[in-house]
Amino acid sequence: MTIELPRPIDTYVRAENSGDVESMSDCFAPYATVRDANLYVEGLPAIKAWRAKMKQAHDHTVTPLEFSTSDGQATLKAELSGKFAGSPVTTNFHFVLVNDFIASLQIRAWATDPAGVLLLQQLPSAIRASQGN
Repeated sequence: MTIELPRPIDTYVRAENSGDVESMSDCFAPYATVRDANLYVEGLPAIKAWRAKMKQAHDHTVTPLEFSTSDGQATLKAELSGKFAGSPVTTNFHFVLVNDFIASLQIRAWATDPAGVLLLQQLPSAIRASQGN
């Protein structure tokens, strides 16, 4: 099943999967913000640095599962796989697009506990746990 994504989100997914940090300039606005659990990143240079660090540490991939829009926001539900505890996890990427660029991105990962109960997983915490921190 192919999921059609808006250009900036498609570019983001391709950049995540390829590790091409420079492509972030093609999808994020210069003033963009990202919130990934307890982490807040602001501005294109900081976003590029954050993505490069995460890709190098966790060699992750993003596989789109569902896409929807509502009230000016776009949500991509995807499988996030990589070298971190709990991989793979189902992740919701919440985007705000402005002038065909990502102005805001919030990332939330979902996982289940051993009993199958749905949990909101703080992905950076899971990654730190996998590193023994």
